[in-house]
Amino acid sequence: MARFKRILLKLSGESLMGKQGYGIDADRLNDYARQIKEVQEMGVQIGIVIGGGNIFRGLSGSQKGFDRVKGDQMGMCATVINSLALSSALEAIGAKAKVFTAIRMEPIGEFYSKWKAIEAMENGNIAIMSGGTGNPYFTTDTGSSLRGIEIEADVMLKGTRVDGVYTADPEKDPTATKFSEITYDDIYNKGLKVMDLTATTMCKENNLPIYVFNMDIIGNLKKVMDGEDIGTLVHN
Repeated sequence: MARFKRILLKLSGESLMGKQGYGIDADRLNDYARQIKEVQEMGVQIGIVIGGGNIFRGLSGSQKGFDRVKGDQMGMCATVINSLALSSALEAIGAKAKVFTAIRMEPIGEFYSKWKAIEAMENGNIAIMSGGTGNPYFTTDTGSSLRGIEIEADVMLKGTRVDGVYTADPEKDPTATKFSEITYDDIYNKGLKVMDLTATTMCKENNLPIYVFNMDIIGNLKKVMDGEDIGTLVHN
């Protein structure tokens, strides 16, 4: 039995770069697709939100002279590209996937609504929800919080390159220690970075737990669903 029945999987755009430093690494993309299919075959309904930082990040674009709104819109398009790539990789290995967009882009993807996404998942599709919230000034972290709440997911699984939440950045501080679980209040009080403040507050107020784990290690997604303690659970 899988630990959760319906999940919102948040994937980092940067992770899709693999070792390339830019764009989409085919090996990393296919690794993700195989892990996702493996979990779907356990009977889990899966919604996915992917960032776009491997292609374009609106905030950093605005620091280089781009208009912030246009920069964020470019970032939304980047998430659509990543979503199409993941859906293609999933379909290539026999998993059904459906891309939804937060802004109208037919026939590239279907215009997102909660009910269409839930219907797709209940019909055996993996629902990939792209375009963030469809609005500038919101990150894909906030987009994934919103989608997770809307589709009534049991948990948001935040797949990163770090294996959980630490007392400090483990890539900079070798003395940092990992939490097995932590409350939202502790996240605020300790000033820890899990997601941006808007996204974290939405999850707290709507009682959506977040599980942070390293998605880049093959097999970890299934381990999370099997209940193995390999990451950090953030909850009320």
